[in-house]
Amino acid sequence: MSCLGAFTGLLSCMVLLIVHSSDGSEIINGKEVTPHSLPYMALLQTTTQYCGGILIDESWVLTAAHCKDVKTVLLGVHSIKAKKDKSRQDIKVKNRFPHPQYVSATKVNDLMLLKLDKPANETKMVKYLKLDDAIKDPAAGTSCMVAGWGKTNEDAKEMSDVLMSVNVTVVDRVKCNSPEYYNRHPVITSGMICAGSDGTNEADTCGGDSGGPLMCSGGLVGVTSFGTKCGLIKKPGVYSYLTEEKLSWIKKTMKKSNI
Repeated sequence: MSCLGAFTGLLSCMVLLIVHSSDGSEIINGKEVTPHSLPYMALLQTTTQYCGGILIDESWVLTAAHCKDVKTVLLGVHSIKAKKDKSRQDIKVKNRFPHPQYVSATKVNDLMLLKLDKPANETKMVKYLKLDDAIKDPAAGTSCMVAGWGKTNEDAKEMSDVLMSVNVTVVDRVKCNSPEYYNRHPVITSGMICAGSDGTNEADTCGGDSGGPLMCSGGLVGVTSFGTKCGLIKKPGVYSYLTEEKLSWIKKTMKKSNI
């Protein structure tokens, strides 16, 4: 896996796994999702690249803190090129709230909230995903889904035009920190989730998928953060886990800004 890619890397695949060290992530070995079956998916546009995001309230989008300078949030998107799709909503970003303890060097707390300039219009194609009050840490071996418009292979020069998804398998943190895996560079903390190959396939996120969702048992558990290249079995994607502390920060930030 590799970090969110350039403007030419679209989050492809429902499996928002990891955000790689480059600046984007893509869906590896995934498939095109049924159009608008993930109505909470957001495509985030900056001056140079795309990221993924999750609409968690009519006025708020959750994404990764390393997705800098997001200018516009695109909702109701399936095909990026289908700009005249009537289901599509383009909304400017009013304010950005990166997690106050985000550390780019260690990837800790790689989360950011985006306050929209105006509320999204909820339709069949655009719906927000309500966060649970508490989110269970998924056990190793759990199958989860990631999604995005990112690249679909390490050598792709462009992102996927359509939304893609893939199922990834949660990897134990001890194994993910072992010499064969990340070797504690960076350290995979209790606030992160490793997820990728089941040991035989190359399921992963890739360039352009950063900020997208990691969905386990139908609920949002994490946000695509980083990885090494794309699709490497022993370099699974790493996601920012929505711990109790992070959920509290999300709720407090939204409440304070809405006053």
